[in-house]
Amino acid sequence: MSDGSHERDGHGNVPSRSRRRFEGLSSRAYEHPADRSALVALRRLSGFDTVFKALSGLLPERSLRLLFLSDSVRVSDEQFAHLNDMLRDACYILDLEKVPPMYVNQDPQPNAMCIGLDEPIIVVTTGLVELLDEEEMRAVVGHEVGHALSGHAVYRTILLFLTSLAVRVAWIPLGNLAIMAIVTALREWFRKSELSADRAGLLVGQDLRASMRGLMKLAGGNHLHAMNVDAFLAQAEEYEAGGDLRDSVLKIMNVLPRSHPFATVRAAELKKWADSRDFQRIMDGHYPRRDEDKDTSVTDSFRQSAAAYASDVKNSKDPLMKLVSDIAGGAGDLGGRVRRGFGGFTGGGGGGTAKDRPRDERPGAE
Repeated sequence: MSDGSHERDGHGNVPSRSRRRFEGLSSRAYEHPADRSALVALRRLSGFDTVFKALSGLLPERSLRLLFLSDSVRVSDEQFAHLNDMLRDACYILDLEKVPPMYVNQDPQPNAMCIGLDEPIIVVTTGLVELLDEEEMRAVVGHEVGHALSGHAVYRTILLFLTSLAVRVAWIPLGNLAIMAIVTALREWFRKSELSADRAGLLVGQDLRASMRGLMKLAGGNHLHAMNVDAFLAQAEEYEAGGDLRDSVLKIMNVLPRSHPFATVRAAELKKWADSRDFQRIMDGHYPRRDEDKDTSVTDSFRQSAAAYASDVKNSKDPLMKLVSDIAGGAGDLGGRVRRGFGGFTGGGGGGTAKDRPRDERPGAE
């Protein structure tokens, strides 16, 4: 266990408490299985390599760097020194050799991002800095360093560019559809990558309660005295299990335009991972090493991702996922299950009220 007392450019600043360092850590250790498989899928999209190479020349990355340099505050030993300490600690703990530049941008909306094609840049807003305490902010900085270690910054940058481009070419029907298809795929991947980065933040902060508090504040503001972690997690369970198939469809529609999962979902996912054997093995020093990445099997990654998806569907309490699980298990009376899932609503000439239908077709009938 490292006490984090490494020298930083001649300064002897140390973390406020002892934290384990993960030397040679591969990002595979904390990445969500769907994150890994989505990255592979994106690279295998027909024409994606061509699009990527073209975008590399079009994206205004140099302009972005100059913009942050000129109109934001660069974190250093002289400016936002406490954030600079957190950044170096995070890179040290995750063993990221090159510390990415970090900027504080004036924006009341709490937010943070890691972007860049050639080299990652971390940006945090003043709204976030003012909202979070030291340990909560440490988890966020670790989250962004996790993005950098995983190489997420490249795809985040492309997502930002394509989203902007889709707005500009909205008047071209086919062009807009093609771009939005890629944007939708990128958003789905990015939502999963956020779960990966949350795990990286926990590895850096090594304080689950602080990570939970940070997510609660993103949802409810700086009112910790009026919030409760257990009640917040209960919300996540209610969100997943509540309602019928109509609610399941609405959940999908609500999340499609978002780049991040909902805060309660992120909290529940992080809590589940923190309680897992995988997390404990990492904390005990047993984790994939970066020098083994080149030998990683793509087939194995897909297999692990498929197993994770199957497990999620099997264990999910969401009505739609339960229906999918039932179908996969060969359950009979599919029509009746779908009708019950939609609360008895069949639409059109579906035939009368629940009272008029046979007992075995009424919602909740066994």
